[in-house]
Amino acid sequence: MTEDARFEDGGERPLYLGAYDTEDLQVLSSLVQDAVFPITEIKWLAGQRRFALLLNRFRWEDAPNAERRKRPVERVQSLLVVNDALRMASQGIDRSDADTVLSVLSITFEPGEDGTGGVLITLAGDGAIRAEVETLDVTLRDVTRPYVAPSGATPRHPD
Repeated sequence: MTEDARFEDGGERPLYLGAYDTEDLQVLSSLVQDAVFPITEIKWLAGQRRFALLLNRFRWEDAPNAERRKRPVERVQSLLVVNDALRMASQGIDRSDADTVLSVLSITFEPGEDGTGGVLITLAGDGAIRAEVETLDVTLRDVTRPYVAPSGATPRHPD
């Protein structure tokens, strides 16, 4: 039996959020936790001072609705962009293996002097990506329609 659409379903919009301070970044971090992406979707655009990841993001904001309505949980492709990036570095990532799929654990900001600092993307398996930035300016934008999560399950984290 299918469930009829409800009025509030029509109000759902793709996410398009910006982080300009550490509190904002905590929100983005919670939304991209457990996002997965192939290593080939890491882009460093030095001339534009921009670093970007195309993520397959678990829709944490929709998980309670999915559970309540007994429908599958969803993922969506999202673009995570770090603006005003001066330098990039990674650790624990083999960029030569194009089949590698990475998973995001968190995003944090390590402040430097005068608003500068580092945006640190911590990955599962001890990997990390760091962008040295002139100022904290990170955006998250959903770029596709949601799709049923291939695993059919909500990610779990043991205590």
